Amino acid sequence: MKNYFPQRLALTPYLFFTGKGGVGKTTIASATAVNLATAGKQVMLVSTDPASNLQDVFHTELTNKPRQISQIAGLWAANFDPVTAAAEYKESVVAPYRKLLPEAAIANMEEQLSGSCTVEVAAFNEFAHFLTDPDIKQQFDYIIFDTAPTGHALRMLQLPAAWNQYLDENTHGASCLGQLAGLGDKKAMYQQAVATLNQRQLTTLMLVSRPQKAALVETARAAVELANTGIKQQILLLNGVLQTPNDRPSQAIFTQQQSDLAQMPANLTTLPAYSIPLRPYNIVGITRLKQVLQEKQPTIKLQNTTINDYPDLTSVIADLKQSGKRLIFTMGKGGVGKTTVAVKIAKALAQQGKVVHLATTDPADHLNLFQLDVPGLSVSHIDEKQVLRDYQNQVLTQAKQTMEAADLDYIAEDLRSPCTQEIAVFRAFAEMVAQKDCDVMVIDTAPTGHTLLLLDSTQRYVKEVARTTGDVPPAITELLPRLRDQTQTEIVMVTLPETTPVYESLRLKVDLKRAGIAHTWWVVNQSMLATATTNDCLQARAQNEIPWIEKVRSLSQQHFAVIPWQSDFEQTQLR
Repeated sequence: MKNYFPQRLALTPYLFFTGKGGVGKTTIASATAVNLATAGKQVMLVSTDPASNLQDVFHTELTNKPRQISQIAGLWAANFDPVTAAAEYKESVVAPYRKLLPEAAIANMEEQLSGSCTVEVAAFNEFAHFLTDPDIKQQFDYIIFDTAPTGHALRMLQLPAAWNQYLDENTHGASCLGQLAGLGDKKAMYQQAVATLNQRQLTTLMLVSRPQKAALVETARAAVELANTGIKQQILLLNGVLQTPNDRPSQAIFTQQQSDLAQMPANLTTLPAYSIPLRPYNIVGITRLKQVLQEKQPTIKLQNTTINDYPDLTSVIADLKQSGKRLIFTMGKGGVGKTTVAVKIAKALAQQGKVVHLATTDPADHLNLFQLDVPGLSVSHIDEKQVLRDYQNQVLTQAKQTMEAADLDYIAEDLRSPCTQEIAVFRAFAEMVAQKDCDVMVIDTAPTGHTLLLLDSTQRYVKEVARTTGDVPPAITELLPRLRDQTQTEIVMVTLPETTPVYESLRLKVDLKRAGIAHTWWVVNQSMLATATTNDCLQARAQNEIPWIEKVRSLSQQHFAVIPWQSDFEQTQLR
């Protein structure tokens, strides 16, 4: 596989970099922009990632207005914050109703508009502006986006019923309905933007992935989802490929990467693919951005660093046992190792005499890869796809009794939203947790704070507003207070010692706080620093982990643990 050199490729004017958190979207998008600008092109770089560190990368204060990067002629950048825009958008929709509806109704509207779907639409406003503005098109050779629009947002914007009316009569329970309210005046701009995205000669989806199974699976899903909306011009970029193994940790990483690449999802094997070798340095600042996509690399310089003796997972497990908490959720973004940490906690508590039930909502049900034959430990799998289908069928059956066909299309699309999926799974959680046949329940993947508030506000809405907004089962009514009870529930925040995973964990922390759920423990997973590697490249990267581990130490007020990097085989203890 050839290395990625942007100047050697015939790239389209619009480039969208996408990938799961922590794969290096911002870094590779920024390096591509620098690479093309230093070749004499006029380049605009736009970030719509809520966790973007674009300002840190360029050491330049950025806003949602284009600003020229002084060190590189021809390079402009803007850092659009879709979370702030979503908040402003939410207020514009809710404000007219504040004196007309009861407080419970207003709370319900606000929470409906607080989820990921509203952020998606707010981000698409920025996409649409840069895709349709004729002045921008004339000024720049390339417009590069750090983060692509989601397939769900694009499908929503293409639905005719979404533009006809805001569905005041929410007859199917808590959902993401309402995120398109009041956008009718932008319909033409959005349609032009979607048309631009679907033209192969204009737009390319740059799929950024790590050479790791979880990242590749997520990349393959995004590729299919966006291809189904019309974005079929796609390139695969494999970031962080290790090239020179020379000790046990580096050989294990090399073997794991090559194995995962050899078994990557079939739809990715048909795409043009390029690799970016694993670099030993943090890619921030103009100098590093220029270097990362060059053939000639600087000599690795290691620092004399005192490695702290960080606490391991046993300290977390000891506290969980002593506290007697019954509900333990492992939470974190995809790919950080939530399932692995959940398994380790469940097995350890069972081995110490607790009756433990371990549950997961991972559609792949990877629990069957682990050795779980421990006395006192039972396992179950909430089939996320099945419970979602059941919920969707229930809602559509009810909707068909009162709605026209066009509006049913809107309902069906809304039911594919992240919010609906969370709620369907959460209902299954509630029913499972209502059972009292164990001392401790460890659940891999917790509901988000938004989901909890959405259900809570809907429940109050049902009671105080004279119309039907959905069925809230008793199990949920009983579970919400329990999750807010610090004596019963613990959230273990799982992250990696890297920029994006830590910042994404902070966003989850804010989300939970908004829902009234406290958490104590953090786990920094897959630390290279803790392996004591002697490989120069990995040693340099290990040293770069220290600031992020120290940040977690501070955030957690010393309630944290560090787990060394392990291969998939070591993590799962495959039979």
